[in-house]
Amino acid sequence: MIKSRGLHHINLNVTDVERSLKFYQQAFGLEVKFWEDNRRMVFLRSPGASDTITLCQVHEGEAVAGGGVSHFGFGLTEKDKLDEMIAQVESAGGKLVSRGKHGGSFPYAYVSDPDGYVIEIGNG
Repeated sequence: MIKSRGLHHINLNVTDVERSLKFYQQAFGLEVKFWEDNRRMVFLRSPGASDTITLCQVHEGEAVAGGGVSHFGFGLTEKDKLDEMIAQVESAGGKLVSRGKHGGSFPYAYVSDPDGYVIEIGNG
């Protein structure tokens, strides 16, 4: 059996690549790895990590959020900073969707980005 190295990247179709780039930089501190030559797609990563999120500018009328993906998540580097992270997301243009505790013990929040993608933040 050939095995994968793990998740390589996730691509998000967005209505405004510059707006989405600003959101992910301000909300989660992501860094630009590189842009595609046509400036319609940017590759981002978390500082010091090997994850990749690509933001791809859709053409007018193309679908953006949905397609069966319910959410994706970011872990917190400091377990007691969930409230501060929610405030940071809201300041960057996102919205709090809901919050709670997984298994009664692990705090989390669901937030959304400017295009409506749901993002989980927490310690899990």
